[in-house]
Amino acid sequence: MPQSIQILPLFGGQFKGYMKKNDVIISTATGYGSEGEAIFMHENCPVFVPFCLEGERAAVKILSVKGNIAYGKCVETVAPSKERVQPACPVFTRCGGCQLQHMSYDAQVSFKTQLVRNTLKKIAGIDADVLPARASALQYRYRNKLVLPVGVNADGGTSIGFYAARSHRIVPVDDCPIQSPWCGKVISVVKAYMAANGLSGYDETDGRGDIRRIAVREVGGRFIVALVAAKAVNAAPLADMLENALGKITLLLNINKSHGNAVFGEQWSTVRGDGFFEAEDLGIKFRAGANTFLQVNDGVRTELYENIVNEVSDVGAAIDLYSGGGMLTAMLAKKCGAAYGIEVVKEASICADELKELNGLSGRMTNICGKVEDELAMLLKRTAGLRRAIVCDPPRKGMERSVVEAIKESGADKIILVSCNPATLARDLGILLGSLKDEDGVLKKNPDYAAASAYEIEYIQPYDMFPQTKHVETLVVLSHKKPDSHISVTVDFDNTSLDKTAIAKRAVERK
Repeated sequence: MPQSIQILPLFGGQFKGYMKKNDVIISTATGYGSEGEAIFMHENCPVFVPFCLEGERAAVKILSVKGNIAYGKCVETVAPSKERVQPACPVFTRCGGCQLQHMSYDAQVSFKTQLVRNTLKKIAGIDADVLPARASALQYRYRNKLVLPVGVNADGGTSIGFYAARSHRIVPVDDCPIQSPWCGKVISVVKAYMAANGLSGYDETDGRGDIRRIAVREVGGRFIVALVAAKAVNAAPLADMLENALGKITLLLNINKSHGNAVFGEQWSTVRGDGFFEAEDLGIKFRAGANTFLQVNDGVRTELYENIVNEVSDVGAAIDLYSGGGMLTAMLAKKCGAAYGIEVVKEASICADELKELNGLSGRMTNICGKVEDELAMLLKRTAGLRRAIVCDPPRKGMERSVVEAIKESGADKIILVSCNPATLARDLGILLGSLKDEDGVLKKNPDYAAASAYEIEYIQPYDMFPQTKHVETLVVLSHKKPDSHISVTVDFDNTSLDKTAIAKRAVERK
């Protein structure tokens, strides 16, 4: 608990027993929120403060009070935590990309382990062991993908950087320490290209300007680059400049005339190269383009996928839900002999079919284009009678309720969940296990779920896919509880008045 909490109004006056905007409290942080903010307590009211650490004593200015929850910012760190480190980025706290650069890496890994454990318990009532989060080999310079918004600054000049938290205000940067080492080169080249060709950044407020974004993906030391423009521009000079700076590239021009938040528009053209590269990962050949989904951290992705594939070695069929471009589906097909992927995005499903052909998996890998909630029932019927594993890697919003219920009733031998959002993971896992029950359309905790659940948790393994940020990837493996194969019955034929044949028949039926 905090010690000798004080309320110090900035603008004079006396403390009246409650917090209000612009008050300052002096307290000690007792824990963390789900966003990585430190929690300071005042009279049983939590105050959420970013960029502070558990155990630190600090002066905190109250920015807002909503009911019995308050939000603040650190005015002064009175007693720093031993886990506090110097951030590597000069715009940390202003850029919205990272939340934890002030925290030692060991503390980050511990925070993410506790985050998964606490979220499962709080939302779903699941009090389960959670393995320590698997650390990333690279704490910085780990991202293989870069997407930079290009806008205008207050003086009308070009601004390239990242969005501030919860806004579309660009924080200009010359480099980013969590991106690969080539990030600074890309920013420098794009600035030089725009200046030399009289191009301006895009202004979201009035729709004026030329260049909206630059997106880069590194695949095996080669670079897929997409220049996103509001109208047609001559991108050939950019291709020359990028090749000089990076080496082997392919460059695409994307025209995005929309006024929304979509990264890409629908109009594509290839400026240099083929628009994609062929690559191989974990024994699977694939074509990578600007829209291909790959986990951003190569080392952690490899470890995660290997663990998933090892879980299906004893099944006859694997069903891969939200399968994207089919990378994991192909790995599953090689391991268990038959794999089925369901993906709603047509382009991704086409990529999965190409991948199937590249790897000679016709007859072992089937890709279905459609919504999981529409296609799963048919696929479960098609694979009935086989030992099955269902792999679910949904978007951050989690799975549709109907999908979770279908998986729950499927009788699958294994259910493997992968999630980048502990909150929706907790909800979906709670429904699967029965720790959350629907009562008149509201999910409520069911503390007596364990005995009645058809599934049990084998293990829960978080992965630090995104060091320096609040995000965590989590793998959950469930196995089906198999009933006893028979029930032993002893019948004393000499001491019963029942028909002996009927008793014997009844005993056989119970086996």
